[in-house]
Amino acid sequence: MDARLESRTVLTLTDLRGYSGSLAGRLPRATLDRDAARASVREVVGAVRDGGDAAVREATVRFGGSPSEPRRVTPADIATGRERCDPALVAALKAAGERIRAYHEYQLSEERAAWWRIGGESVRVGEETRPLRRIGCYAPGGRAAYPSTVLMTTIPAMVAGVDELCVCVPGAPDGSGIHPATLAALGVVGAGEAYECGGAQAIAAMAYGTETIPRVDKIVGPGSIWVALAKHEVALDVGVDSFAGPTEVCIVADENAPAAFVAADLVAQAEHDPLATALLVTPSETLIADVEEALAKELAGAERRGDIEASLRGQGRAVLVENLERALDVADVFAPEHLELIVADAEQHLARVRNAGAVFVGPYSPVALGDYVAGTNHVLPTFGSARFASPLRVSDFIKSTAVVQFDRDGVSHIAPTLLAIARAEGLSAHARAIEVRLQ
Repeated sequence: MDARLESRTVLTLTDLRGYSGSLAGRLPRATLDRDAARASVREVVGAVRDGGDAAVREATVRFGGSPSEPRRVTPADIATGRERCDPALVAALKAAGERIRAYHEYQLSEERAAWWRIGGESVRVGEETRPLRRIGCYAPGGRAAYPSTVLMTTIPAMVAGVDELCVCVPGAPDGSGIHPATLAALGVVGAGEAYECGGAQAIAAMAYGTETIPRVDKIVGPGSIWVALAKHEVALDVGVDSFAGPTEVCIVADENAPAAFVAADLVAQAEHDPLATALLVTPSETLIADVEEALAKELAGAERRGDIEASLRGQGRAVLVENLERALDVADVFAPEHLELIVADAEQHLARVRNAGAVFVGPYSPVALGDYVAGTNHVLPTFGSARFASPLRVSDFIKSTAVVQFDRDGVSHIAPTLLAIARAEGLSAHARAIEVRLQ
């Protein structure tokens, strides 16, 4: 073993070579008392459902937020925020928005089309699609400003044709309001309805409505673990997207991967949140040692060093495996939000990937591209939910309605099949609904 691995200071080494047990138990995610967290969130959600704005304010103050929440953002707020931003940032937000719009418009061409199947002249079945009426978009704003999330949540909804959009963003705890960059993003997308309101209480406000915030039909967007759990808590009463909680990255790399690239990408995700997860999975001991040295350099100049170190020491792992095939197996079990393939012939390995929110192929495709400007959506499934969930997409803002149209000849033709099944199930009234039409 490379002697330098003995002096690691950041990533915990997990050696899976020769290991044949359950992989899931050896791969880290942030630990927390889920029962206590759910109980806390359930209390907040119930209070807001019953108490409206007053309960939102009480929860916001209790958790260190501004007592002015909830407050509707005015056009003057947006204009002031935009004026406080560097014009280059506003131009960058517009450029990113155009790329995001183009990507989701391509999705739209496949998602919105109605279709029909004709079964002779007597049968017509198919689907009609409609955009949702009112969407709630959540953009985080506690540990950092996320104008990019405003773009990622609102633009696909607009492309889908949603009638009304409501955006909730937490303000600064000192009462200074929403970050100017986020206000500028609201202006770039033309968000006509936005509120200074954050946390689990914002999710509850959008789900049930308050004196200030009218209820919505579906809530989308990423957030803290409390926001993610709040979305699950209200899911019986309002639509929600995937479990988009604290961020995570898994980097599958071979011995030729540039250690500086790997280290920079691990740090980039770790700076989001102390609960973020960052994995390097590789068959190369030398790469692990090189990445450790590169991480030390990255940390030395990092602006958010405290959060990064908390994340990497808590959920940072260097996972050593026998070969790339095993590395891909590990990644598939982990089902990461972000998967980077920094290996030779990376594109050829893409077909092996089943479980990932987004895959970044090759050394010049860091996650940061997807976070901002690639055009793909950065609202992605976390905590292993990439096993069954997808990135936020146009279809999240559209619902389909099945349409069935038969005439008497069509009913007569299909009647024997239906009657056999209805009688087998003991549902004679179902059978009668057909028989009465044929008498």
